[in-house]
Amino acid sequence: MRRTFKLLFPLSLVGSLVACDGGDGTPAAIQNRLTLETFADCSSLEQYIEDEAVRDMKQQLDCQKDGGWCGGGLRGGVLEAADASAGAPSAAKSGPSAYTKTNTQVAGVDEADFMKNDGTRIFVISGQKLRALSSWPANALSLKSSLQIEGYPTQMFLDEKNRVVVFSSVYSKYDGFIEGSSGGIGAADIACAPGFGLCGSYYGNTTKVTVIDVADIANMKVTGEYYLPGSYANSRRIDSSVRIVLSDYFRWPSTVKFWPDTNNDPNLYSDKRRWNAALDALKAENERIIRAQTLSQWLPPVRRKLAGGSTVEVPYSCGDFYKSNASVHLGLATVATLNLDTPDAAPARSSIVGEVGEIYASQKSLYIASSHWWWWPMPGQTDWTYLHKFDITDKNRAAYVASGGVEGHIVDQFSMDESNGYFRVATTLNRRVADLANPSNRWGRIETSNRISVLGENAGALNLVGQTEELAKGERIYSSRFVGDRGFVVTFRQIDPLFTFDLSNPAQPRKVGELKVPGFSTYIHPLDANHLLTMGVYVPETGTGPRNLQLQIFDVSDFANPKQKFTQLIGSAYGWSEATYEHKAFNYFPERKLLAIPFSDYVPVAADPWGRFVSEIRVFGVDATTGFTQRGAVSMKDVYTVAGTPEFYYYYSPWVRRSVMASDAGQDYVYAVSDAGVRSVNLAAPSTPLATVVFPREPVK
Repeated sequence: MRRTFKLLFPLSLVGSLVACDGGDGTPAAIQNRLTLETFADCSSLEQYIEDEAVRDMKQQLDCQKDGGWCGGGLRGGVLEAADASAGAPSAAKSGPSAYTKTNTQVAGVDEADFMKNDGTRIFVISGQKLRALSSWPANALSLKSSLQIEGYPTQMFLDEKNRVVVFSSVYSKYDGFIEGSSGGIGAADIACAPGFGLCGSYYGNTTKVTVIDVADIANMKVTGEYYLPGSYANSRRIDSSVRIVLSDYFRWPSTVKFWPDTNNDPNLYSDKRRWNAALDALKAENERIIRAQTLSQWLPPVRRKLAGGSTVEVPYSCGDFYKSNASVHLGLATVATLNLDTPDAAPARSSIVGEVGEIYASQKSLYIASSHWWWWPMPGQTDWTYLHKFDITDKNRAAYVASGGVEGHIVDQFSMDESNGYFRVATTLNRRVADLANPSNRWGRIETSNRISVLGENAGALNLVGQTEELAKGERIYSSRFVGDRGFVVTFRQIDPLFTFDLSNPAQPRKVGELKVPGFSTYIHPLDANHLLTMGVYVPETGTGPRNLQLQIFDVSDFANPKQKFTQLIGSAYGWSEATYEHKAFNYFPERKLLAIPFSDYVPVAADPWGRFVSEIRVFGVDATTGFTQRGAVSMKDVYTVAGTPEFYYYYSPWVRRSVMASDAGQDYVYAVSDAGVRSVNLAAPSTPLATVVFPREPVK
């Protein structure tokens, strides 16, 4: 049965935009009535895909008429690379009394990472192998086994039933384009991609899911292998249910071209009449080729590997695909569900035509955000984010529920939150207006502001319920966090304003307080009911001078008057930390009031390339009353210089990236994790390793 979901956007906003594409080549307007529909049958799905492919192809070729150019090409490039000492415990125990795990946004909703632990074991993806380490007691840290993973593993889950789920990018072959639609470069146009070792029509268009039994970490066993069409974008896990968000491109026929054959005629491009005629002829030939391709060529099925090593195809249902009337980049956003308790069942899929942006998941819902696609910039446009909601209460599949949208774009997953049936979104609004001071600038100039919007679900739509007034004009959002009925947003240009919001009335969300301090915060962590712990960068108020990594504690007990209570600068102006842009690297241990972050620095020295190399975990005591205390650093410099080389690779990096903290009998232990290995220390003597495991360097196959 066909289902149609509609959402009415504010007409006053949409009316100010350019008209919807009517074949005249202008960019499509934001849809004021968003609809998503299922397909009546597979022939309707194939017809829609081919219609969209033809439309996309013609738009790109028409842009080239009269010698013009409107961008296109492969977005982001041709190929995407997929990608016994003092202080030791006196005796072995079953596990520590408390320990840290992956820092997640929502309690009970796990997020995949390249490292997972359960207090007594640490699992690390390094190169193409899954490494299993026994980690307790800390002085007995040791590597128990390694397992080769097909493809290029990136992230994993560890569940409560001794199962590890690894996601890897597998380079599959098909007779089509390297990366799909816009301005595509065909397989025949590329012999090899320099630096990646990839040739012909192989590319990372498949995500492999490997399920591993790790009850005996010395003898890990693969129990399930699945090949899903599309590139891994994100994932979440709730108990045994794993939700995998995939981003895919349509498999274009390899003979479709986006540039006419000049037949060695150097004057063809400069002769507008003949050039336009060549483009029209190419459009007709491309359409013939596109219409001849079958649905199975456009949309490959899931494959599952059997115990004997052979693979079988798992067909999809055409009713699991949805089309939208919004202008989105040609592709597929898929939510695949794997229930680890039913390993013989293939992952169920729900797919929307469009792109994958940030995702957010509560214990009941999963949201995918995607941006309105303007083909090229021009005055009258504004950023717009479409939002698609899936119900994930069924452990076996994600059911599409509703769609909506808000003006602006989001920074990261923390810009979104669900509470009491309402969805809150913090966005930066970029509006393109005419540049009156420079009329020759046909792209116009951008005016920026910010706000929070609240949406509610009703009859298959995410409708706007309320929104704050616009704030911080000329600045953009750097971080945000929602905690119950309260919201926090940090914007930045020269000064860092921290805004507080009362969201208790969804129809009237409002700004309550504001505090301006130098620099900006890129991550906000609730420390307790009345305090925020943030990670960011200190910038002098003048905007010039050295910048440093900075920790801050804010007192928000008086919501109308937030206060900066404590600050802690970290390292030199040349240092950096993955925790500034990846919350999984931010490791707060509430039971012990400790914070661990990776810190790196590298200043070349001619005589010794490793002389100024810094790679360590820095640990701080954090107290809302007394502030920050430097508790020490766990260096991994020597491990990398022994195990590594001066060359860095996309699959192997020298920098320490994660940490684990554990506590027992009044003693605190820290584990530093990098691609080179893992080290444990007693925090009472952080410069004296208890144990170190060095991973052997192995060539990537």
